Amino acid sequence: MSVTVLSGMQWGDEGKGKAVDFFAADYDYVARFNGGNNAGHTVINEYGTFKIHLIPSGVFHLHTRCLMGGGMVMDPKVLLEEMQALQEAGIPLEGRLFISPRAHVIFPYHKILDGLYEEAKGAAATGTTRRGIGPAFADKISYNGIRWSDFRHPARLREKLALQLELKNRIIRALGGETLSLEAILDEYMGYYERLRPSITELFPIVQQGLREGKHFLLEQAMGSCLDPDWGTYPFVTGSTTIASAATSGLGIPPRAITQIIGVTKAYTTRVGAGPMPTEIHDDPQALQVLGEIAATTGRRRRAGWFDAEIVRFSVQIAGVDALFLTKLDVLSAFERIKVCVGYRYQGEVVHYADLDSYQLAEVEPIYEELPGWQEEIGHVREYESLPAPARRYVERIEQLIGVPVRWISVGPEREAVIVRPL
Repeated sequence: MSVTVLSGMQWGDEGKGKAVDFFAADYDYVARFNGGNNAGHTVINEYGTFKIHLIPSGVFHLHTRCLMGGGMVMDPKVLLEEMQALQEAGIPLEGRLFISPRAHVIFPYHKILDGLYEEAKGAAATGTTRRGIGPAFADKISYNGIRWSDFRHPARLREKLALQLELKNRIIRALGGETLSLEAILDEYMGYYERLRPSITELFPIVQQGLREGKHFLLEQAMGSCLDPDWGTYPFVTGSTTIASAATSGLGIPPRAITQIIGVTKAYTTRVGAGPMPTEIHDDPQALQVLGEIAATTGRRRRAGWFDAEIVRFSVQIAGVDALFLTKLDVLSAFERIKVCVGYRYQGEVVHYADLDSYQLAEVEPIYEELPGWQEEIGHVREYESLPAPARRYVERIEQLIGVPVRWISVGPEREAVIVRPL
């Protein structure tokens, strides 16, 4: 038996989808345990290019069984569209995809409120994806959530949804939005449920039997550790726990069953939405053009910055990471010189991420080292010793700063574009 958690070490968009797709060939189960369709994992393989938001990215390995845990919130329309796209690409889901009845459902009022709250905040907006994720998790915690299990009892569902609409329509009206109809939502969502019902099943016995039989589990965290509502840059965070320990509550995996935690980090830093980002680049057009990607979920251009060893080191420590999967090293081939943030200075003192709140973090001065670039294409490289010497130096400096080994290095978007370093 092995249980591996893949955890993002930055603010999301680290390349977890690529990592899951790479590892999943060796696993019996792949699972999501947190978040919703605010996650966006891009996978490129023999089936094509996919932007996965809800279904575990290991779905492309046809021997795997895919679990969607109760720690998730789900927009059924998005889920069904994703399922259809996969099936049209020749990827079977029947008998492979299992959805927890404990997962909470995103309704239209969650998405409307998400947008209205952001507009009401004005310049202080959080920068959410406006997918209804935060309001759905808020309902879960305030005892107002509706789960897939409620759909088994139509009378109960009607009663609960009517109450929520009575509450939510008051807020929507107060914020200038248009109110919603109970009958229209019931009709739409019961239609979704009928299509998803064959996949909705309690995961606890599946997980427990798999553990007893010595099966291998690969658990896919959504978003990054620095978006965690407790340990991230609050309030510029997400609605669910985003560190590796969330697998316990979000899927039902006992903590002692976790055998390996792999941290996924980019070779530089990106972020979507508002919030502090100490290494953000403002005055280098070339760097912004090269590093400023388009986010898979929102379509917004990501904010771009140099590698921040301070936040990655913190994330490694809070998650208990054993080794790093470093992504997008090939992107840095464009630079003659590459900066690495090795620490922060705040009001003249050297400080660490954990010493600061988000507003202080926005005011730190990053302490940089400069390393030589390599300025040659590395996408074809599959052996570590074949990398240019400056690229190896960059990887090894990251290891020194973070304190755990870099075991895997992605040098391109394709599944096979990975260097596996020997132990």
